[in-house]
Amino acid sequence: MARKRRFNVFSLSFLDIMSCGFGAVVLIFLIINHATEETVQETNRDILAELRMLDYQVLTGEKNLAERREKLDEQLRRLKEIQRQIAALESEVRENTESLADLDADTLAKIDSVEQLKSDLKVQEDEVKRLRAAQAESEGQNVREVVGEGDRQYLTGLKVGGKRILIAIDVSASMLDHSIVNVLRRRNMDDERKRAAPKWRRTVATTDWLAAQIPIDSQFQILTYNTEVDSLVTPGQFDWQEIDGPNKLNSAVERLRKRVPEGGTSLENLLARVASMSPQPDNLYLVADGLPTQGRNEPRAATVSSRRRMELFGRAVKQLPDNMTVNVIMFPMEGDPLAAAAYWNLAMVRGGAYLAPSRDWP
Repeated sequence: MARKRRFNVFSLSFLDIMSCGFGAVVLIFLIINHATEETVQETNRDILAELRMLDYQVLTGEKNLAERREKLDEQLRRLKEIQRQIAALESEVRENTESLADLDADTLAKIDSVEQLKSDLKVQEDEVKRLRAAQAESEGQNVREVVGEGDRQYLTGLKVGGKRILIAIDVSASMLDHSIVNVLRRRNMDDERKRAAPKWRRTVATTDWLAAQIPIDSQFQILTYNTEVDSLVTPGQFDWQEIDGPNKLNSAVERLRKRVPEGGTSLENLLARVASMSPQPDNLYLVADGLPTQGRNEPRAATVSSRRRMELFGRAVKQLPDNMTVNVIMFPMEGDPLAAAAYWNLAMVRGGAYLAPSRDWP
């Protein structure tokens, strides 16, 4: 009689199936864990890069502050020396004037001495006028006057000069406020309340201050830009203007006061217009608050990442003419941490000044 075959649950086929299943589980776990490690490493690299950027900005800011303090001390010393010389000369003039009055009452024999004293007095008066002119030049001679609160003086490191001066003001919607939430809120208000926004009023006041510093012998142009570029002096025309009095500058500032900030920001369109000007400007004063949100055309997406905005900024800067100085007055915007460093670097490379003013400047 044949022997009956026994059935074994743990046969070789069953063990193969169990081994394959366990291997599949281990493989899935390794894939998921590897992806998690890559995400953590990438996040840490981004945070480290931002920390290094902030450290660099702090160190650079401290260095610039120390340099500006040294310049301020030097200017104050020079001013005190000029005032001392003026006081000494004025005292000498008074003494000589008194001596001249006494000599006029003397005999005719002293006429020669009197004439000599008159000559000396004339030389000293000319010297007083020269020193007063030097003092006035150090304080600035303005085509138009800017009236502020009190008698405040600020060390800005920003000097308005050059043969052809171009001022460009960002008039996009972001100029309504420093925070994104308030920009969205103010964007839905009426035009009168938009014009009354504190940040926009500071922008207008800053433009007013810049216009007042333009030298009499310079040509100038004042542009606004958001997605489009226009002239405040003569809308639609971009020719250089002569300083023939304060009327043109006053009209340009008044047009800016009536302007309502709106739209996106295209720095590329502005700098393309600047590059097309003939002759080209030798000094550009840029009033901005952040990186551009579009290039020549409107973006396809509703939002623009920081990396994309840096790309747009780099592409726009390539439009700048050679040998043109760029100065930046920055009103930093919330949620745009790379803007300050980018504009600061632009000003330094172009030999200009970078200014992030206090809330009560100018």
